[in-house]
Amino acid sequence: MHPRHVALATEDELSEAVGQKLISMTNGKLAATLLLRQGGQGYLYKRIKNFCEMSAHQPVILITDLDNSKHPHELITKWLGKLQKPKQLIIRIAVREIESWVLSDHAAINTLLGKSIGKIPENPDTLADPKSTLLSLAKKAPREIKADLVAQSGTVARQGYGYNRVLIEFIKESWCPIRASERSDSLKRAIHRIQELANNHHQ
Repeated sequence: MHPRHVALATEDELSEAVGQKLISMTNGKLAATLLLRQGGQGYLYKRIKNFCEMSAHQPVILITDLDNSKHPHELITKWLGKLQKPKQLIIRIAVREIESWVLSDHAAINTLLGKSIGKIPENPDTLADPKSTLLSLAKKAPREIKADLVAQSGTVARQGYGYNRVLIEFIKESWCPIRASERSDSLKRAIHRIQELANNHHQ
């Protein structure tokens, strides 16, 4: 049977890479044939009505960060307003940022950053600022990795020039969603919903 085509809407390159990895776990049942990303959560929020309409024709998987909202339900309610959430619009929220999902695979993070980085947080979903935690750990990594991930002192940037390139390659090559989901409840729920969508199509 041919894969079911889905649209993947994300706020940045790293989230897109994670979304594609989760979709690839469906063993060919789903394929992300339309990638929707223009940088930032604002784009997703503004387009939510379009995504609702689009999902009448093909499933839309939307991945965004919780950021400063108290709870995923609060964020979804705010975004949808009076709109009814269509069945084929799957909104999954990384608590609190996509970096918490990245950090949740301890084995892969240790391979990327080295063993000398110290203790990785047990439950990254509880971190107030997972990206800061990841950058702090990267400061103790070998020089080449540190240079890519961490911004040089004196620059305005929060991250190094190679941040997205290194982490996207890491997601593709090393990061294991199943391993990571053992430490991240929000990731576990995302995997479950995507697998559910894949299996419903192929029953």
